[in-house]
Amino acid sequence: MGSADGPPPRDKLGEELKLADPLETDLTGFAGVVVSPGVPINRHPIAGHAARAGVPLIGDIELFAQARTELPRHKVVGITGTNGKSTTTALIHHILDSAGIPARMGGNIGLPILGQEPLPEGGIYVLELSSYQIDLTQSLDCDVAVLTNITPDHLDRYAGFDAYAASKARLFAMQSPEHGAVIGIGDTTSANIARDLAVSGRSEALTKIAPGVCLDQSRWPSLQGPHNAQNALAAIATCEALGLSREAIDAGLASFPGLPHRMERLGVHKGLLWVNDSKATNPTSTAPALQAFDRIHWILGGQAKTDELDACRPGFPNIVQAYTIGEAAELFETILRPELPVAQVGTLEMAVQAAVTVADPGDTVLLSPACASFDQFRDYEARGDAFRALVEGLS
Repeated sequence: MGSADGPPPRDKLGEELKLADPLETDLTGFAGVVVSPGVPINRHPIAGHAARAGVPLIGDIELFAQARTELPRHKVVGITGTNGKSTTTALIHHILDSAGIPARMGGNIGLPILGQEPLPEGGIYVLELSSYQIDLTQSLDCDVAVLTNITPDHLDRYAGFDAYAASKARLFAMQSPEHGAVIGIGDTTSANIARDLAVSGRSEALTKIAPGVCLDQSRWPSLQGPHNAQNALAAIATCEALGLSREAIDAGLASFPGLPHRMERLGVHKGLLWVNDSKATNPTSTAPALQAFDRIHWILGGQAKTDELDACRPGFPNIVQAYTIGEAAELFETILRPELPVAQVGTLEMAVQAAVTVADPGDTVLLSPACASFDQFRDYEARGDAFRALVEGLS
C-alpha cells in the first residue's frame, strides 16, 4: 500500500527485491526470523511455524546485541517499564550528551538503533525497550538495566499480568550478574523483582528507587510532578553507575527540555497555562499530571483501556472542572459526576473552547486523556499536535 508520504520503501528497490511468504517458506536451517515488535506473536501463525523448524523469533534489538562484539568498545543502558520509560531514556541520553559522552538513543524511541551510525570507542547506547522488544531479544547484556514500574497494560498480548511482568523481568535475567540494575519499587510487582535479584546475590549491583522521596525539583522545569521525581532518581542512579560526576548529572537535569506530549508546557495563552500530556493513554500514566498542578481543567477521554479512573483519584482535589471527549466521554462523565464538576463536550476543540470560557487566569488546562487516541486521531502524537494547534490559535 502507498501512503501520503509516497510509495512503500520496497517499491524503491524495484525488481531487486524478491518477496516471499514466510509462512510458506521452509525455515529449516535459518538463524532466526526477524519480526517487528508490532506483530502479536502470541497469536500470529509465524510463531508456531518458526517453532516447528526450531528457529527463534528475534527483533532488531537482538540483531544489535549479536553485533556488539564487532562494535568499538561501548556500554549499553536498557530502560523498560509501563510508564516513564521514554522520559527516563531521553533524560539519561541528555545527561550523557551534555557531559560530552558519545551517546545514541534508540529502541522504542526515536530512530531504530540499527538505523544509526555506530558510536566511537567509549560511547553509550541508551535503549528504551518495550516488553514486545524484550520478547524478541535473547542476548542483550545491559551494563545498566532500568525498570521504572509495572502496571497492567498490553494484556491482549499476554496470558495475564504475571506473564507481562515476567517479560519485563527478562531484561535483568539477560545481564551479567555484576552489571547494574536500577528498579523503581513503588509497585509490588517491581519490588518483588528487586527482591528476587537481591536474593540471587546481586544486591551490590542493585539500586532501588523508593516512592515518595522528596527532591527539590524547582531547578528542573521539565521534570515536575512526583512521577518525574522517580524518573530523575532512576536517571541519577544510572548515570552514577556509568561513572558520571554529580556536577555533570545536575547540569543535565537542569537543562533537560522534556519530551513532546509528556507534560509538555505549551505556554500561557489567554492567561492560562496549557499542558499537553497526550502520551498519557491510561489512568495510571495520567495520575501524576493531576498531582503536578493546582487548579486544573482536565481534558480526558478517547478510546478507553479501562472502565474506571481509580488511579487518578488522588489528583481529584486539584481539578476545577473536567471535560470528557471521544468514545469514553459518557463513561467518564458518569464516573466523575459524583466527584467533581464535569462536562461531556465530545471533541478536543469543544473542550478547549469550554475551558477558555470557564477557567480563571492562572489556572492550568491539562490534556491528559487516560485513553488511547484511535477513536478520533491517528495516534497520541496527532492528538497532541491537534491540541497544540488549537492552543496556538487562541493567541
